[in-house]
Amino acid sequence: MNADVLAVLTNLLGDERVSEKEADRVLHGRDQSSHPLHLPDAVVWPQNTAEVSAILRLAHEHRVPIVGWGAGSSLEGNPIPVQGGIVVDFQQMNQILAVHAADFQTVVQPGIFYKDMNKILGQHGLFFAPDPGANASIGGMIANNAAGTRTVKYGATRDNVLALEVVLANGEVIRTGSRSVKQSAGYDLTHLIIGSEGTLGLVTEATLKLAPLPEHFSAVLATFGSTAVAAAVVYQIIGSGLGPAALELLDAAAITYMNQDESINLPVAPTLLMEFHGPTTETLQSELQLVREICVDGGATYFSAGVGRDERDRLWHGRHQLGETLFRAHPGEKYLITDVAVPISHYPEVAAYTADLISSMGLKGALFGHAGDGNLHTVIFAPETSKDADLQWFNDQVVQKALHLEGTCTGEHGVGIGKQKYMVHEHGEAAIEVMRQIKQVLDPHNILNPGKVLG
Repeated sequence: MNADVLAVLTNLLGDERVSEKEADRVLHGRDQSSHPLHLPDAVVWPQNTAEVSAILRLAHEHRVPIVGWGAGSSLEGNPIPVQGGIVVDFQQMNQILAVHAADFQTVVQPGIFYKDMNKILGQHGLFFAPDPGANASIGGMIANNAAGTRTVKYGATRDNVLALEVVLANGEVIRTGSRSVKQSAGYDLTHLIIGSEGTLGLVTEATLKLAPLPEHFSAVLATFGSTAVAAAVVYQIIGSGLGPAALELLDAAAITYMNQDESINLPVAPTLLMEFHGPTTETLQSELQLVREICVDGGATYFSAGVGRDERDRLWHGRHQLGETLFRAHPGEKYLITDVAVPISHYPEVAAYTADLISSMGLKGALFGHAGDGNLHTVIFAPETSKDADLQWFNDQVVQKALHLEGTCTGEHGVGIGKQKYMVHEHGEAAIEVMRQIKQVLDPHNILNPGKVLG
């Protein structure tokens, strides 16, 4: 990036919203994945769509790479500026622009953080349901099609976005979708942008579908003799027609890590952590009775339902903090995060296979996942002196197993850097070529997050 580009940016945004400082560049040079640091040439903080459009027109003219930035909580290197250039940080575009409570919708800017937004929406008795755990930005959630614990009931981000405002690589601004829940007019550009990791355009506004806050809820715990048995019960619960709002699988190691929080004291065994919502206590109780029967018939060694709000909040806080707890327990060690998903009927097989692989390789770490929608994660560690190939071999085996079971190499973290090598195997050369053609049309100079998704 030459001095002329920097001068134009400074003239456009002012000195305080353009930075070449090393501290700012380092802060925007890596996410929460294990992928290495890459420094951008500059960081900018736009405040409106017009400024984003002007930044992209400038970058398009001078062939400068552009990478969007939300909270930096991605787990696959998605926003790392591997070719330098300009990082566009949306921190100052963080407003709720409208709340259409009667339609269960809100219109927001991309820089607003998910948890902060839901605190405000809660005043209207509403919430945005996708829950990635981290306090991710809405723009980041849209870029990666984030999901999380509540996907089994409410769907992923893609299922909860109605319309977008998007700035294309050449600075042109387009609007996709509408506030109508049913839409059949033309190509579905909204869903094309969602999950594209900022490689096709930068989102500057989003219309989101909301859900009413549940009137009644209950957390449920069930433990089992093995991870495979627990995973098999997941299939039985979903197959019974029950509608859990969350259904998480945690192996014994994950529970051990969670128990490091003094407020949590769970039996150390493979565990299903569930939550059910209901309009009345009667309907909720009938669901809880059925899930108890399924768990007991499936070999549960312990079952508890109807825990209070404080205990429920502690359990979910412990689950959401599990990644951070793991990293604190293994300071300075190499790590790898996996993220595969399979059809729910194959979930027991992929969970058992992964658990056996962890055991046979003598790896440290934990297995857990959003079991209700077939998503499985592991976080594994190795000494700093070990070879990266060992961790990569583990990842390769888990992904190959998921693809063999008609699943995907990434359920919610996105392709980013680490999953590119699996794309052809999952989609085939013909589909990848179509993706390349779409990228070429929308970003002919390959300035938008280059080096990601398709490489």
